[in-house]
Amino acid sequence: MKNNVSESKQEMKNNVSETEKETKCPECGSEELIGDYERAEIVCGECGLVIDDNLVDMGPEWRAFDHEQRDKRTRVGAPITYTIHDKGLSTMIDWRNKDIYGRDIPARNRAQWYRLRKWQRKIRISGATERNLAFALSELDRDSSRLGLPRSVREAASVVYRSAVENKLIRGRSIEGVVAASLYAACRRCNVPRTLDEIAEVSRVSKKEVGRTYRFLARELNIKLPPTSPVDYVPRFASELGLSGEVQSKAIEIIEKAMQKGLTSGRGPTGVAAAALYIASVLLGERKTQRDVAEIAGVTEVTIRNRYKELTEQLDMGVTL
Repeated sequence: MKNNVSESKQEMKNNVSETEKETKCPECGSEELIGDYERAEIVCGECGLVIDDNLVDMGPEWRAFDHEQRDKRTRVGAPITYTIHDKGLSTMIDWRNKDIYGRDIPARNRAQWYRLRKWQRKIRISGATERNLAFALSELDRDSSRLGLPRSVREAASVVYRSAVENKLIRGRSIEGVVAASLYAACRRCNVPRTLDEIAEVSRVSKKEVGRTYRFLARELNIKLPPTSPVDYVPRFASELGLSGEVQSKAIEIIEKAMQKGLTSGRGPTGVAAAALYIASVLLGERKTQRDVAEIAGVTEVTIRNRYKELTEQLDMGVTL
């Protein structure tokens, strides 16, 4: 019960408007306002004036003490998502042959349920635009799964693709190419960097087409993203190489020193990140071969050697190959 009371207080607290949070006390001008969420009041901490009362609690009127009770008592569906063509607002007949009470559907009715499912799938998609979205978003979900991207990136990529559809930028371009470009833009926007090579590998288009489509979308949709930093690649590469957090920190320190001296300008971020990780692994006794690092980073051993020489000479690292 204690947990539910605290949840209710937090819910009410979250629903206090921004204007209420920023209001000064009209009596003494103090900004020290205290929210008394048991009495649904906002009180001045200096003079005690009640500034607002009868705050509305937007949370549910019921309480649940475990996950099962919460599922039974809730009366709303899943939140809106941009990763489904209809934003998840339409209904769906479940694939399992069970009724609402969990009982098996009689065998004589299963053919009828099969027909209902088929017609439900058809009526969920009405028109060419929705058909395009349904195909594209399923493609986006497939590519995201293969890249292991989080939900936030999928949502961001779906928003970019929807914007392209609304601005009629799809005509004359393949759906797969626009999906891959949207995914690349979302990865950069959410600071979960993936290279063009990685995006092209999971999609069914070439690296050249992904890059060309991304530049077109960025220009038409006014997407302005800063260049990818080598630091963003370090945690992923280090994790795949099995390197410790100490090596990661050292690699980031090397990259930051290189950025201060302008050594990363005009260099591929993955190559710089790979070279910094290689140097850090040598310095801290967790040495990996250049081939191992190159395979994980998706660059050649020659690139690592070139970046390695530049970093060690300019930063005076005192490391030998």
